Amino acid sequence: MATVVSLPSELERIRTKALNALKEVQPAGPPRSSAEGKALILSARTNGGSSLPEYYLVYFLLVDLLGYEDLGQWEKVAWVVPVRYQDRLYSIEHRKFGVGVFAPNHDPAATRSGTPSDQAESDAREISTAIKKAVSIAEPYFEWRAEQAALTSHLNIINTSDSLFDRYVFFRDKFRSLIEEAERCKDERRIIKTTLPNGTEVTSGSSPAYLLRREAKWQAQAAIEAFFGWTEHSFIHLAILQSRLHTGDEVATLAAADWKAKFKAALDLPHPDTKSHYDRLLDLRAQIRNFMAHGAFGKRGEAFCFHSGAGAVPVLLTQNQRHRYALTGKPAFDEDVAIADIETFIEHLWSGPRAPAKIYIFSELPSILTHVLDGTYARAMQSERDMTEFVNYLTHAFDNAANMDW
Repeated sequence: MATVVSLPSELERIRTKALNALKEVQPAGPPRSSAEGKALILSARTNGGSSLPEYYLVYFLLVDLLGYEDLGQWEKVAWVVPVRYQDRLYSIEHRKFGVGVFAPNHDPAATRSGTPSDQAESDAREISTAIKKAVSIAEPYFEWRAEQAALTSHLNIINTSDSLFDRYVFFRDKFRSLIEEAERCKDERRIIKTTLPNGTEVTSGSSPAYLLRREAKWQAQAAIEAFFGWTEHSFIHLAILQSRLHTGDEVATLAAADWKAKFKAALDLPHPDTKSHYDRLLDLRAQIRNFMAHGAFGKRGEAFCFHSGAGAVPVLLTQNQRHRYALTGKPAFDEDVAIADIETFIEHLWSGPRAPAKIYIFSELPSILTHVLDGTYARAMQSERDMTEFVNYLTHAFDNAANMDW
């Protein structure tokens, strides 16, 4: 068996229980004949092994926790773990189309993989059942493994910035097109005449422009929410590209923090232009969240009115626990102005030394923390040309890995 990872004492019993669950699924050990190697190379995927858990759980269970041997990469194969079930040879493999249980072709004249026998299919189902049971038992180990990984820089951070920004653009463009349509038909009035059962004729009118502007406001509010969702995500990647985050634990801490913390991690707040954008966006974020997410009724936070000699007076709900109510507050946000402020900020975001980061963030490539420590990102951030060349190289490498072209 291969070397197993060193575990805290409280997890040793988990290793023992997992081994017991796999007592019928043993490491294959060295080949028992020269024919076994060829038979394994010509193995075929079984249907019975199609229900295995995620490939990484199977690998960490068998190789890391229990020390089963990994034969390494083959063409279109990421790893191969040979096992014996009731003394019959099989392999657990992660191939291009997923992880599975594979049955060797023991025909000495064979030149290609064959069809697994009924016995092999039955064995594969039993192997899968045993592995699933052991994976369930090993859950505390996987939690520990994840915690250990988060403390290192050997991590890739998933990047969905492009699709999140597309969502913002979708709502923004809907808003703009509706405003344009409302402007074109601003003078239109639709007259509707109806006759009541008693013969009375009733005439009513509607304004298409009014309805279009109302829908435009909804689209703008959705765009604002989408914008803040995009920035919450992209600010983390921007901080990584600028070498301001180094470990998974730091990334997790920032991910759990509020929007203000993410902004400050990604941009230099003391810069006058940046501070101006920050203040405007912070006000907008507070207002849009109160209005759309926290049930504060009105755009300014007004929840109800009281009667007075001055007429109806709106009462605002505040965030101040000592003074929950107020009559004065910040002006209500205007959707047109808000979208304009957002667009101006986006231009500012990708200006100056941050410009190369835009190329990477919209590439959908993950942020790789090891590239922070070895200076790769710092070199790529020197210019847009450097970043473009690096993104092209990395995209090619990821494509090869996805295709298992080793």
